[in-house]
Amino acid sequence: MDDFWVFGYASLMWRPGFRYVEKRRARLAGYHRSLCIHSYSHRGTPERPGLVMGLDRGGACVGVAFRVAHADRDRVMDYLRARELVTHVYKERLTRVVLSDGQTTRAVAYIVDRSHRQYAGRVSVEEAVERVCGAVGQAGPNEDYVLNTAAHIRELGIRDPWLEAVADGIKLRLA
Repeated sequence: MDDFWVFGYASLMWRPGFRYVEKRRARLAGYHRSLCIHSYSHRGTPERPGLVMGLDRGGACVGVAFRVAHADRDRVMDYLRARELVTHVYKERLTRVVLSDGQTTRAVAYIVDRSHRQYAGRVSVEEAVERVCGAVGQAGPNEDYVLNTAAHIRELGIRDPWLEAVADGIKLRLA
């Protein structure tokens, strides 16, 4: 039986939470990493929503693809669905990614549902900084989530100028 791949673009990149055989840098065309989801519990509240990452239409996203052994497929998919589909703001999709060696493969990815009430749409750097700063949820301050995401992406050698600008804006506000 065949192994399968999972594409991570934010916290899944450094905290996948599942067993995998291989981890490689990968590029997903047609979607970009964005703070496009209102968080009403993990990184905000209904009164003061925060913003979390989603894969939104347009552009491309460099992230990490994890190869998972076929024997672990059901366990990993159950875990991912419990983690990513809590409010159904994401749609589970089988996407085509290009791995670091140029090989193309199919990978499970979680794409934002633009019709969901949590979809925040495209926000400017300034608006993202404003919405993130001061939002706190069950998982802690929204600033921590964004700064941690930006730091991990940088450590992986991935450039994301928009996210870097948001992180810089948050650091200025916190200084």
